[in-house]
Amino acid sequence: MKNFVIGGVPEHFNLPWYIALRDKDFQKENINLRWKDFPGGTGQMARALRNKEIDMAVILTEGIVRDIINGSDTSIVQVFVKSPLLWGIHVAANSNYEEIADLKGTNAAISRYGSGSHLMAYVNAENHDWDLTNDLKFEVIQNLDGALENLPKGIGDYFMWEKFMTKPYVDDGTFRLLGLSPTPWPSFVIAVRNDVLKKQAASIETILEIINNITATFKEIPNVDKIIASRYGLQIEDVREWLSLTHWSDRQLSSKELEEIQQKLKELNLIEGKIQETSILHSF
Repeated sequence: MKNFVIGGVPEHFNLPWYIALRDKDFQKENINLRWKDFPGGTGQMARALRNKEIDMAVILTEGIVRDIINGSDTSIVQVFVKSPLLWGIHVAANSNYEEIADLKGTNAAISRYGSGSHLMAYVNAENHDWDLTNDLKFEVIQNLDGALENLPKGIGDYFMWEKFMTKPYVDDGTFRLLGLSPTPWPSFVIAVRNDVLKKQAASIETILEIINNITATFKEIPNVDKIIASRYGLQIEDVREWLSLTHWSDRQLSSKELEEIQQKLKELNLIEGKIQETSILHSF
């Protein structure tokens, strides 16, 4: 039995992995794959990859591209979710902010530097023609729980997180949603440490084949909407909307998509320069 640890956020996007693990699909192929939750998101996972705490991760595309450029010895092996991530821009219900323009120059609550919530704050700022040097400030709050605790206290002014995961807290009056900022590229990829790829490429290919078989028919699972709603505390109508908008993938990130991501990161001064495609993407 070959052992691997994969990391990911405890969110509805990753339910296919739970199903594969529940049904022991990996064990049937002599693979002992263990899942590790990372509620802190991309920055927390990127650090775990660097520290060899995990072998692979389901991680936000822009976050891992930036970390690889900044020296992480990791490669992207395929896209996992090809549809954009819908980042909701949230404020505490008791705040005075009424529209996104009101947030200019205030503190963005982020999980970690280098996280998706950090990087997308730059994308949102650019979309609204803010000065990226003077109009962006940050307050680290670790994760969604940290935002729920801190924003009502005035620690951080707005918080960007996946729209549907935060919807229950908009519904219960903790947050208000001011707008959306979708990623202009595929949202999630699967990344693997290069030393693992070098030694265990065949097993990684098998893991991908198993998960891709599940995502190909995921929406056809009987009562999948009810399963997601129950497991993640979401309203059934929200789950159905999310399922209609979400599309998984079994392909690699394209050269054009990677170029767009690197160009955007460079424009936002989040990387010093671009690197070769072969240093980021792995082909089996």
